[in-house]
Amino acid sequence: CEKIMELLGQNEVDRRQRKVLILSQDSFYKVLTAEQKAKALKGQYNFDHPDAFDNDLMHTTLKNIVEGKTVEVPTYDFVTHSRLAETTVVYPADVVLFEGILVFYNQDIRDMFHLRLFVDTDSDVRLSRRVLRDMKRGRDLEQILTQYTTFVKPAFEEFCLPTKKYADVIIPRGVDNMVAINLIVQHIQDILNGDICKWQRGAMNGHGRTYKRPFPEQTESSSVLAAGKRSHLESSSRPH
Repeated sequence: CEKIMELLGQNEVDRRQRKVLILSQDSFYKVLTAEQKAKALKGQYNFDHPDAFDNDLMHTTLKNIVEGKTVEVPTYDFVTHSRLAETTVVYPADVVLFEGILVFYNQDIRDMFHLRLFVDTDSDVRLSRRVLRDMKRGRDLEQILTQYTTFVKPAFEEFCLPTKKYADVIIPRGVDNMVAINLIVQHIQDILNGDICKWQRGAMNGHGRTYKRPFPEQTESSSVLAAGKRSHLESSSRPH
């Protein structure tokens, strides 16, 4: 998502004026009880389970963004496992990149998106990145590996991986796959330029609403969301 923003030149634009923005599922982790936080500090809380997220707040926030409203998004501290008092103000944009590990799990949220992207990365690469990241957060290697084998890997296989079937585009190798990223960037530029005829095609979903799908159907894929001229795009990452 950050690479897409960079190529579009949107990362240098004042956030009040941006036509494209990134929103992360990580921001919507639930506020933990004292008991849950104590477990989290020991690496014994499952942050990769669907119940770890405040899906109602997530859905409401996305709905308000689609309607062109300015919203306040929670700020989450991964070191202390806490939702901070400070919030981030998100201004209306034409395209929203919504990323997270379980963005396709909840159907109400999943159905909001027009293009679904699944970033497919080798398991060894995912683990190595996780170890390096969590060590920077002050966690020891044993705790990181225990949490990975106890929660992360099983949750990925049970909750995350099955949602791959909902993707429109699958992106192997993530940010290293510049061919896929450039295609997405061009697609977003077409939306911003108003070249709607290049990417719109009606597709009725189960609720009777018309959704417009970019890109032809492919065997594997990931996601974008829109209402009217407002579009949103999501990709997978691993926060905890």
